[in-house]
Amino acid sequence: MSIVNPDSDAISFDSPMARWLATPQGQYVLRWEQTKFDQVCADIFGFNALQLGDPVFDTLRANRIPHRFRCSPGPGGQVRASYLQMPFASQSMDLVVLPHVLEFADNPHQILREADRILMPEGHLLIAGFNPFSLWGAKRAWASRGDVFPWQGQYLSVRRLKDWLQLLGLETQAGGFGCYVPPVLSEAWLKRWDFMARAGDRWWPYAGAVYVIQAIKRVPGMRLIRPAWKKRSARRALSAVVQRDGAPINKDSL
Repeated sequence: MSIVNPDSDAISFDSPMARWLATPQGQYVLRWEQTKFDQVCADIFGFNALQLGDPVFDTLRANRIPHRFRCSPGPGGQVRASYLQMPFASQSMDLVVLPHVLEFADNPHQILREADRILMPEGHLLIAGFNPFSLWGAKRAWASRGDVFPWQGQYLSVRRLKDWLQLLGLETQAGGFGCYVPPVLSEAWLKRWDFMARAGDRWWPYAGAVYVIQAIKRVPGMRLIRPAWKKRSARRALSAVVQRDGAPINKDSL
């Protein structure tokens, strides 16, 4: 069963990522990532959410933010623009999602800076990437630069990505690894190696082929503004009582 969004006009299987996601190998990765995005995005609220990348699947489908956009340099998104200079106002997005954008970009630092620029204070950033310290990362190390997707990318480790996020003031909130099966091609072999997926989270949790990281934009000096409760009403409600002829009377009525 394909998870590629049938309503997207970006499903032109001309893009390398779209063609790969249609394979059993790509569907295996997509199922795990889609589940992870659904779990995390369901609890993020605000007014504006943005997904970057080839929009062949919907990372925001479980999110309830009213205004959700997809941005891509190619066709298919609501906004067509470069990731290096996005046409969005600073501090305008409550949620930004980057599904496999950084490892296939020539300038991932600038993309992260742009994502940080458009994020609201306390806004959320979600990143999906391929793990270099995995069986899939080992296969990529032996692949040539001209090889097919996804082996031509420059995989980023979670530790390296956390360092970049920290420099921008983005605090890592949560994350997870998944897809422990070797990078076999057929559905039959994926099922044969499924025992590794079942044991992966327990025995080798950092060796998953892919990861999803959640970060929050922290701004020093910010504090939550709480409602100005009417203290006078609270004092009246808790005021002492005195006795007059054996009947309890509120002292404010004297």
